Amino acid sequence: MRSLQAPEAVVMIRPHHFTPNAQTAADNAFQTPASGDRSVIATKAYDEVSQAVKILQSHGVAVHVFEDTGTDTPDSVFPNNWFSTHAGGHVALHAMYSKNRRAERRADVVEMLKQRFRVQDVIDYSGLEQDGLFLEGTGAMVLDHLERVAYAARSNRTSEILLERFCTHFNYEPVVFDAVTIDGAPIYHTNVLMCIATDFALIGSSMIPDATRRADVVSRLADGPRDVIELTPVQIGEFAGNAIELQGRDGRILAISSRAVASLTPDQIQRIERHTKIVALDIPTIELAGGSVRCTIAGLHLSARPEEIAA
Repeated sequence: MRSLQAPEAVVMIRPHHFTPNAQTAADNAFQTPASGDRSVIATKAYDEVSQAVKILQSHGVAVHVFEDTGTDTPDSVFPNNWFSTHAGGHVALHAMYSKNRRAERRADVVEMLKQRFRVQDVIDYSGLEQDGLFLEGTGAMVLDHLERVAYAARSNRTSEILLERFCTHFNYEPVVFDAVTIDGAPIYHTNVLMCIATDFALIGSSMIPDATRRADVVSRLADGPRDVIELTPVQIGEFAGNAIELQGRDGRILAISSRAVASLTPDQIQRIERHTKIVALDIPTIELAGGSVRCTIAGLHLSARPEEIAA
């Protein structure tokens, strides 16, 4: 059975000049400096996205691929931060914290959405960057589309003022909390900490230091009811929380990196596979930038136009 939580179509950006973003390194504890020839790194990242696209397509996911040939957008491979889509034909353009990430917003992507899907409106929050308000899409928020809850860890990338505005516009309840790494640094994006699927959730709840708030978050995730699968801080560091459930040809799949899967225990894998098929994508070069599979995929929670369905 299809689920509002699992989109069957996605947008991915294939970078031609990928490199970890120097502007985001200060507050992204998951980022790793790249060493070696930059052209080799860029080629590896290009190939990793190409292979990931092929694997997702082989499972029946409709992947809309856009090329980024520019040299000024090192994080363009992570489109889920600058736009999000919502049932009913709604699109949001988000305010980005790092200045060089603001150039990732693309009119051609928005135009494709309007041409191929039923889009009722586009709400643009990007002008709020000038006021120092940021909300980096489904990086800053992990959205429960079934229960209408927006989970958000406080960080430079997540303004509570803008989160409240987003939730009012799109009919979500905000659930805000602090979350920190092993070293005590704020988790820069909520989607490295947790993943919400239709019948289960992955979360490193021990990284939420306030015990009461931690219990609240876990309790809300269990609504539905969902199987809440706890991840350790080490597993979060391996990007085990940075996954996304998608609708494939033969059922729902969990797109997740090979590195993340290697960190999971047999019990965790068994619990996930009760509900969905694990599909591992190998993107070690891209992970140097501090994001993983979830970050590379912008899910399209929109209805296709009739002519697209017929095609």
